[in-house]
Amino acid sequence: MKRDVSSVLTLDVTSTSDLVLSIACADVAALGGTEELVVELDGASLPVAELQDRHGTRLHRVTTGPGAVKVRYSASLPGRANPEPVEEADVIRYLRPSRYCESDSLGATANATFATQNGMELLEGVGSWVGTHLAYVSGSSLPTDGAVRTLLAREGVCRDFAHLCVAMLRAKNVPARLASVYAPGLSPMDFHAVCEAYVDGRWLVVDPTTLAPRESMVRIATGRDAADTAFLTILSGTLTLESMSVMAVVDELPRDDVRAAVQLG
Repeated sequence: MKRDVSSVLTLDVTSTSDLVLSIACADVAALGGTEELVVELDGASLPVAELQDRHGTRLHRVTTGPGAVKVRYSASLPGRANPEPVEEADVIRYLRPSRYCESDSLGATANATFATQNGMELLEGVGSWVGTHLAYVSGSSLPTDGAVRTLLAREGVCRDFAHLCVAMLRAKNVPARLASVYAPGLSPMDFHAVCEAYVDGRWLVVDPTTLAPRESMVRIATGRDAADTAFLTILSGTLTLESMSVMAVVDELPRDDVRAAVQLG
């Protein structure tokens, strides 16, 4: 499976800013791939510092003055990565409620809705329930919306679907986390967010949107929720995101059996 991905961000920076990008594929070396990341201010290259986060997530920190900033990333990935070893601390971390996944507030709902389901049956049930009870509506949610508000609104985008899925699984005592990915086959093309749940010793992908085949997805960042996986974080300064384009293709788009156990690779 050969996958090619890229993203381009255009920023209007109005004061000196400290930025963190999370757009690079995780563990490119393990995938046998090549990549390029370029950040320019008014056409001149800026230095970029790479920081390693959890689960192979790579953060790129940039300090820039005012002006037109363009970020270009591309990668070619000829293989798939082996799953990372599971750490006991991660299992505990991803059982806890988090900012956008208020599993403590959804316990009664989850236990009433999925009273008799466990294991893979629970993953299938939660993914199907979230996918059929929410409408995918672009621009329908705010960056501050969490799983509870999404459930009440009954609509959202991929991160909202994933947050509700994560929260419901945690409420059922299943460790769950959010992953941002490049997703070949996604339409319209964008950064995508999915849920990963820990079942039978493996982190398995649950995508209640069913908008792209899980097997060809490429991990970017992994964490408790969108607070850990945002593609752009402004630590200081002011800017406007003027435009963004994302591309992800695979040599042969696989069919996705939503009941199959799939790991990101």
